[in-house]
Amino acid sequence: MPMPILALMFNATVWGLSWWPFRQFEAAGLHPLWTTVIMYALSWGVVLVSQRGAAAELLRSPGLWLVLLAAGTTNTAFNWGVATGDVVRVVLLFYLMPLWAVLLARVVLKEPLTVMAGVRIALALGGALVVLAPSGGGWPVPRTLADGLGLLGGLTFAFNNVMLRKQAASSPGARALAMFSGGVIVAGLSAGVMAGQGLVGWPSLPSAWWCVPLAGMALLFFASNMSLQFGATRLPANVTAVVMLTEVPVAALSALWLGGGSLNLPTALGGLAILAAAMLAAWERRPG
Repeated sequence: MPMPILALMFNATVWGLSWWPFRQFEAAGLHPLWTTVIMYALSWGVVLVSQRGAAAELLRSPGLWLVLLAAGTTNTAFNWGVATGDVVRVVLLFYLMPLWAVLLARVVLKEPLTVMAGVRIALALGGALVVLAPSGGGWPVPRTLADGLGLLGGLTFAFNNVMLRKQAASSPGARALAMFSGGVIVAGLSAGVMAGQGLVGWPSLPSAWWCVPLAGMALLFFASNMSLQFGATRLPANVTAVVMLTEVPVAALSALWLGGGSLNLPTALGGLAILAAAMLAAWERRPG
């Protein structure tokens, strides 16, 4: 199996299981946004020290600023969503990403829209409407903050992947620094503003021993994000979106097993439509 695909599958698996440690830290008193800040601050420091010239390249590259914003928003939205909401719903809504990837790849990368792309858009939108539709009737809109965070995270993740492909000529160090800087800046600003207003607590842990699993989680996410930027710069944006679907069964099965989510018939049907839309992207890219 090609290394870029394996790298993306590793990244998707880490993300699919990430909801559980985030909830453990939250139960110990550390909001998922603060966990995100601390986790990415460690990785940010490693990249900044080890990749000479990456900071200067980031500062003079507006395209990498967009990677910074997209990656930071993705991490902020996804980590917050899976830590506080129904993991299955959040992940399914997050994986409307192939829909956003089609539209963003058209605008940013000038990839053509095809009939199959239109079918994928219809399937993804139909699946989203089924997932979001209230059981008692009403408009199919996000019902919880976590639903909205899942949608936002998927949109910005698709934009992140498209921009990584557009910035493939940039050095790996500069791309990695942009992604980790985003995790620190966007999550940090969000957490700081909300803590100042009393909406979330300031960071705290029961004891110093909690720093050990936090550091381990930081190292795992460092490897995960490096794998993402390795794979995403070597594959088309919509192929990246399909490979990353590894996260869906990992997250869903782990959440159902450990009590982090639930699955009813409408969610299952809507989820199948969303996954079908993603798989059609792979079919369209298959060699003739």
